[in-house]
Amino acid sequence: MPHHFSSRVIGELAFPEVTRRLKETSILCLPLGAIEQHGAHLPLDTDVIVAEGLTRRIIEQRREEFDLWQLPTIPLGLSREHGWAPGTLSLSINAFTILLRELAREIVRALPARNLVIINGHGGNRGLLENLLHELRSDFALNACVIHPFDLAKVETGPAFDVHGGKSETSVMLVLAPELVRRELIRREKNSPDQKTIQNMIFDRGVSWPWRTDDLRLATAGIIGNAQDASPEFGNEIIDSAVHEAGAVFQRLLENQTITPCGGGR
Repeated sequence: MPHHFSSRVIGELAFPEVTRRLKETSILCLPLGAIEQHGAHLPLDTDVIVAEGLTRRIIEQRREEFDLWQLPTIPLGLSREHGWAPGTLSLSINAFTILLRELAREIVRALPARNLVIINGHGGNRGLLENLLHELRSDFALNACVIHPFDLAKVETGPAFDVHGGKSETSVMLVLAPELVRRELIRREKNSPDQKTIQNMIFDRGVSWPWRTDDLRLATAGIIGNAQDASPEFGNEIIDSAVHEAGAVFQRLLENQTITPCGGGR
């Protein structure tokens, strides 16, 4: 009796199954995280858990519709803004670039799929990823994009900025890994950072600043946001919205594959 193996995780396939089950139009999903402080109440690998958890949810619900496959997770990213905190691990820009370029080279060599979606769990990776997408396309003929789950999800976080370790991240962690959330350490700060300073130093598109989470004008105990307002219900709202919105992303990616020519690859 033939063995039917239904896994969508690349690493769980046997090598003859790769060319039998994947096609050029298959979409590879790459969870990308970071190891960095998230305050006293969340673990260092929060961004890894979020990236992997969202990737699994997306593949579970949309695997057949878009032929989705999960690549091994990259657990480290660009986290210099948290370098003051014990346990934070950060790649250099050079190492991060080399790692992703070498992975792209291996994908093109080893797999039939030419579509790549990076599910990015850490906002600090964003700027470099946006530039790397051009190289992945022109140098390796990879049709790629990056999903930033918290921005992709169409949910309202409230009037205060929710940047790091606050309501959104804590809520999602209460769904994906509640046993790792130190709820007794979540506290509402009496003197919260100034919202105008956060706007000017983090979100002002006219000027870029090397902001850090040990800057007391921006953060309290490494947190920019209010984890006290977190809940599993809000976490599920974020996850469900991100999974839903991902459908339009995959559709556009496949359209790009047929409309816009990629480079020659290497």
